[in-house]
Amino acid sequence: MMKQTNIKAVLFDMDGVLLDSEEYICRAGVMMFLEKGYKVDPEVFMEFTGMGENRYLGGVAEKYGIPFDLEKDKARTYEIYGEIVAGRLQPLEGVVDFIAKCRSLGLKLAVASSADPFKVEINLIEIGIPASTFGTVVTGLDIEHKKPSPDIFLKAADNLGVDATDCLVIEDAVSGVAAGKAAGAKVLALTTSFTAEELSGADWIAGLLSDVGDEVLNW
Repeated sequence: MMKQTNIKAVLFDMDGVLLDSEEYICRAGVMMFLEKGYKVDPEVFMEFTGMGENRYLGGVAEKYGIPFDLEKDKARTYEIYGEIVAGRLQPLEGVVDFIAKCRSLGLKLAVASSADPFKVEINLIEIGIPASTFGTVVTGLDIEHKKPSPDIFLKAADNLGVDATDCLVIEDAVSGVAAGKAAGAKVLALTTSFTAEELSGADWIAGLLSDVGDEVLNW
């Protein structure tokens, strides 16, 4: 007799979960600010990881007192980003197999990323996992309140026609773990960007999706 489970959907963050593009968006941000005549420390970006590019770039500008034109500077950062990631992105270890396992279990899938649609689209194309793989793709422009607010996961669950409490959120950022828990979902955190200690609010913690046990999809 098949065991009844509560889980109905898996909501994937993108950066640090499906792929690792932080190095490249950070480099693009550093290059953008340099074009404006300001040298910034790449490590400062870490504080704003997972909060969407508005805050990722805007927070650094604020910290350094750099004049910041959101639309213009973000567009230039994405232009640089698109150039430097071409042919360089790969799915993280275990991603393809984990998605296949979710599909075999009949689970609904979503991407819920604080990044803008442009970056999400580039990344999914580059790693060979198109947006059509997922039942819905929710980006930072689809919601008003970014992580750690639960809005993005609540919207993704709603788009899939499921309750957030029946979802597994997969995250790599502290703000994302907080958002997933605030949505009422169970959360699996990957230590690709933060330490296990920093991600201790999650229900499960693993290094990569290739390290994840059956229990995260069987509750």
